[in-house]
Amino acid sequence: MTISRLFLTGIRASGRHGAKPGEKDAPQDFVVDLDVTVEVTGDELERTADYRRLIRAAREVVSTTSFDLLETLAREVATAVAHMPGVRGVTAIVHKPAAAASSDVQGVAAGATVESPG
Repeated sequence: MTISRLFLTGIRASGRHGAKPGEKDAPQDFVVDLDVTVEVTGDELERTADYRRLIRAAREVVSTTSFDLLETLAREVATAVAHMPGVRGVTAIVHKPAAAASSDVQGVAAGATVESPG
């Protein structure tokens, strides 16, 4: 068995997250980056984590949940991906591009690292 890393960047999704009044009223854009440690036991897709499933899991968390803190959203994305077959651990970074527009920055992000439970 080989341990490898998958880097999945720029996963776009819309969701209702934020602590300020009105932030959850309409969906906002979020961008997720994943650094996933995976087991690779052969040269077939079935022998490792399918990155398409990892992307779907990240998007689902962003679009179907609602949290005040970006840190909580990052943890929940990482937790969902960590439970996927073949995953040993994951770091999820969630960007909220519009969050700091008034501060003249590109956005804010939060990250969380979760080890696979199995």
